Amino acid sequence: MRALALALLVAAPAYAQEAPPGASTCLGCHAPTRSDAAIPSLRGRDAAEVAAAMRAFREGTRPATLMDRLARGFTEEETQAIAAWIVR
Repeated sequence: MRALALALLVAAPAYAQEAPPGASTCLGCHAPTRSDAAIPSLRGRDAAEVAAAMRAFREGTRPATLMDRLARGFTEEETQAIAAWIVR
């Protein structure tokens, strides 16, 4: 657990510096180094897939406990920018 916390502290500032508005919040659950977590990293996924998932959450067509509410806070353009940033 300490190693994960340290990895997040090291990785988050680099991501946050280049993040589009609102995107660094994603790292709270979708940290770039979490491969075995219940909420997976989105790093390496297709940006179009992530944007489509966000759109589905925003429209209420994909079930969620939290993402539906978070996704409603972003426009389609913001969603596209966040998706491109989070998958790199």
